[in-house]
Amino acid sequence: MPRTPDLANERVDHRFKALPPDAEGLTVGELSAQRRSLFTGGYTTPVLALSAESVEHNLRLLETYSERHGLAFAPHGKTSMAPQLFDRQLEYGAWGITAAVPHQARVYRAHGIARIFLANEVVDPVALRWLAAELDADPDFHLICYVDSVRGVELMDEALRAAGASRPVDVVVELAAGATGRTGVRTEAECAAVADAVAAAPTLRLVGVAGYEGTMPGADAASVRAWLHRLVALAADFDKAGRFDPALGEIVVSAGGSEWFDTVAEVFAEIPGLSLPVLKLLRSGAYVSHDDGQYRNRTPFNRIPEEGALQPAFRLWSQVVSRPTAEQAFTNAGKRDAAHDLHLPEAQVVRDARTGEVRPAEGITVTGLSDQHAWLATGPEADLEVGDWVGMGLSHPCTIFDKWQLIPVVEADGTVVDHIRTFF
Repeated sequence: MPRTPDLANERVDHRFKALPPDAEGLTVGELSAQRRSLFTGGYTTPVLALSAESVEHNLRLLETYSERHGLAFAPHGKTSMAPQLFDRQLEYGAWGITAAVPHQARVYRAHGIARIFLANEVVDPVALRWLAAELDADPDFHLICYVDSVRGVELMDEALRAAGASRPVDVVVELAAGATGRTGVRTEAECAAVADAVAAAPTLRLVGVAGYEGTMPGADAASVRAWLHRLVALAADFDKAGRFDPALGEIVVSAGGSEWFDTVAEVFAEIPGLSLPVLKLLRSGAYVSHDDGQYRNRTPFNRIPEEGALQPAFRLWSQVVSRPTAEQAFTNAGKRDAAHDLHLPEAQVVRDARTGEVRPAEGITVTGLSDQHAWLATGPEADLEVGDWVGMGLSHPCTIFDKWQLIPVVEADGTVVDHIRTFF
């Protein structure tokens, strides 16, 4: 996988879990070039592996899906916080990368990301001072962020004025996904008031509307579709009222996490003609690795199988360190290694410590996690002994990536071909 040069030159040392002890002092690029086996090349357990083939498949699928439906794509980078994956996403047609907080935007800028959609409100004067300096220093840098209150607009304007900003910050009015949703303006009248406040602030420029349907309480296809129609109507109303400067070149309408992008595509296809072209911006992030739980169950591709299917790319390998009874075993991966906020890991395969043979994890269930142990219930059919490696599927990409600073990228035969650096 292409990599950012400074990451390839980082030294392998004790900071990075599971890397071969005898690789100490090598650069990450040198270690990757050795193409070691994950299983016999010195990697220690527990070790998280990312499938090279599945990542490639997922990147291609969302590029194809976005193109087919006329969508621009700014995948949410908070999922992986991995600049190497950002580079791949941009290679596969992404418009830019979405961030959730200013620190993430700083990471993106340190690695050369030219377009950032910051899907959150920003009212911290320190962060706004940094943003103003970044925009002023680089005329090719483009950032869009949310606003959802008159007070927030006032705070942004005050901070940007104090910073001496010479370029206005582009903003979209965030429409809340339901009356009890997360952030966002609750009513269209309040949206208009926020837009008026933006128009009165010379440091800001209104470029569109946006929101996030994923936090809508009790979301289903009908409620998400109804909210998206409100979002599109808001953009049309703003346009009819002359709220968008013709010099913008395009109007931004953005939504779409990883659970409802099919409905987003459906409604965005119906956006009426506006005074400017519309940038229909999708922001799904979990697709790049997919998972074996939350998104396996909720991906829109379950509803539209004719469009393709994502592949889970993560597997956590841990080793059986204790087999105290016929009904119980323990491996050496726990809460520090495995995502557990939505679902427990899923035992999928066993690699025999004696033969290297890989077999299905029949009769093996993960029932709990301690800090550094997985609790396994084992039935009569479980073929498992101390020393065996258990490969586990995980749920929720955002909390898988953030437990690992350097993740081996592994081909189907176990060859490690790269290492992905994360910055949480």
